[in-house]
Amino acid sequence: MTRPTSRDVATAAGVSQATVSLVLGDKWAGRVSERTAALVRETATRLGYRPNLAARNLRLGTTRTALLVVPALTNEFFARVYTGAARIAAEHGFGVVLYPSPDGTGPARDPFASARAALDGIIASSMAADALAAIGGNTLPLVMLDSDPTVGTAAAHVNLAMADGMRQITEHLLALGHHRFLHLASAVDSWTFDTRAEALTALLGPGTELRTVRSPLTVDGARTAMEAALATPQDRPTAIVCDDDILAAGACKAARRLGLRIPEDLSITGFDDLALATAVEPELTTVHLPAERVGEQGMTALLAVLEGTPWTAPDLPVRLVVRDSTGPAPTA
Repeated sequence: MTRPTSRDVATAAGVSQATVSLVLGDKWAGRVSERTAALVRETATRLGYRPNLAARNLRLGTTRTALLVVPALTNEFFARVYTGAARIAAEHGFGVVLYPSPDGTGPARDPFASARAALDGIIASSMAADALAAIGGNTLPLVMLDSDPTVGTAAAHVNLAMADGMRQITEHLLALGHHRFLHLASAVDSWTFDTRAEALTALLGPGTELRTVRSPLTVDGARTAMEAALATPQDRPTAIVCDDDILAAGACKAARRLGLRIPEDLSITGFDDLALATAVEPELTTVHLPAERVGEQGMTALLAVLEGTPWTAPDLPVRLVVRDSTGPAPTA
């Protein structure tokens, strides 16, 4: 069977092709009667007519497609960002192509023969703006998520209140009497992790100790790093502040292997509030990041930029979720 055309719809409905174009392009108001518009839509549905989007996009000089670049697909956070972005995109007739950069937060490679010709804009999560040059980050509208707002040429930024999240964690642990802290920091070089480290350092004042251990962003990497850091009982920290729930899960495994009880001997906190946070035992105290909202705002920002509308918004709020992995500091 051949694919129905707009001429077939016009013939079956007894109207002109111009009328079909107006109705199906949603430009009929004031030019075509409601009765005729309803007839055209019903006829198109009955015939199974679908507009040729490629031809339409060629005429309009737009693809109605955005590229969402993320460092990896192994982290649930980025899947949630995509879900939010795709939801807003669908409401506006856009599609979102998800592209996990092969080199993580490093310079991204062009995913197509020429991404510039296939895209209307780019949304990038947790990456540096200059890492997107090969894709067209210098020529296509670019919205950066969870990234340094003072660097690069992005048209808009969407950020989370990361420093405030670290404040909530720190105040929670200090109120529990903790004074010896270990920061299990991600070895990934990115603005979002630097922000967390800077906030933690600034929040801990006199009378507290802070040691930093860096780890690959994996459970096994964190477990190995923590087994070494906690092996000596002298000056052992009473609280481990982790950059991510994945690192926190590794820290919990290390503590158990060393015979340490959580939270009686050691309190552990995460960041993100992934599904993993309630899969471990005890469940993690962590900072909930509204990842879907990040994606929604990212796509909303890109749509605004494409329409030529300036876009600014305050950082999205985050909140501490207290569970069983934190408790009063041990007295001994």
